[in-house]
Amino acid sequence: MMKRAFVGFALVAAVGASTVPAAAETALPAYMKPISGPPQSPSAQELANRNVLQLNTSMFSLYEDAGKVFRRNILAKHPIILGLFSGSGGRMILYRPGLPPLEAPSVPKVYQVMKSLGHSTMAISEVVLPYLDAPGDTSWVAPMRGYLTEMKIALEGIGSAEMPDDWRENSRAILQNNISFMEDCLAKGVISLDAVQTFAKLQAPFLRHAIAWAAQTQVKHWMGVLDGWKQDLGGSFDLAYGASNTIYVARQNNVLFSVLAQYFGEEAINDRLMLIETISFTTTPDDMLTSLVRIISDRSVGGLFFNNSRLMDYELMGGDARKAIVSEMQARGKAPFLPPQVPFGSNQWPALISGGAGAASLDDIH
Repeated sequence: MMKRAFVGFALVAAVGASTVPAAAETALPAYMKPISGPPQSPSAQELANRNVLQLNTSMFSLYEDAGKVFRRNILAKHPIILGLFSGSGGRMILYRPGLPPLEAPSVPKVYQVMKSLGHSTMAISEVVLPYLDAPGDTSWVAPMRGYLTEMKIALEGIGSAEMPDDWRENSRAILQNNISFMEDCLAKGVISLDAVQTFAKLQAPFLRHAIAWAAQTQVKHWMGVLDGWKQDLGGSFDLAYGASNTIYVARQNNVLFSVLAQYFGEEAINDRLMLIETISFTTTPDDMLTSLVRIISDRSVGGLFFNNSRLMDYELMGGDARKAIVSEMQARGKAPFLPPQVPFGSNQWPALISGGAGAASLDDIH
């Protein structure tokens, strides 16, 4: 059936594009007239533009083919450590020349337990905030009742959940406070701003403990993994590349990258250790390797054409665009607002590092 349809389309196109004199043509059926007509030839300029732009389109397939070769060559000479975000505290994978990839054990389950407890309180806020002081809207009631049931079940089993005993009282308090708040909202049939603020202030100290314990668990685990990998790799660790992924909200204070940096050292940042932005929290090892290989291979282009192998780590047109912005702003009688220029190959931390007023950690917030 599909083949027959293609034949039909080809026939219509052929009829529409026929060069037979009109007098000799068979009259087109009415159902063909809406789609028939002479082909529209592009202008000389349009055709020239199309031919030039095709070069850029074809470049990507050439990059893809070359990237496969570059990946094979890099993996044959250099160890690579990938740190990937996950809801279970991350993944780390070690690639060694001539050996299969080695994935590290997962972070202990207590990390997920602490994180889930913290998220449970934040999830309640997502349920209630759209309905503050809106007594006529009860859309929140059904989801809150469902979540309340799950909360009570979690509380019943918290005594058996994986965690040190001295963390259990804090964990139980988080769930009990969640339940009390939800039951109060359901009993009153309305969600008030005062009630939400009181609930948030009550929970904050308990949440801070859960957050700290989760972070300690995650960091201790991954540093233990890297202790072993660095020892196993010996001198070849100095040839290793590393990369971690992040989205915007996790770029600052990124846990996996910060841990990797302790082992790679300052001189490796943006050289052999990269923080790669992705469009979602999670990504695949294959996509990370593709990004890392592209960064490394593009450095040869920078060195070959521009005499600076780190130039391609930056936006290539950025320098000239900067001058253009300055010129355009001056033409408008305004001062340009731009960050300081940073040398190619800078080992500066790939996140905000400038100072300023305001809290910089949970410990600074009272």
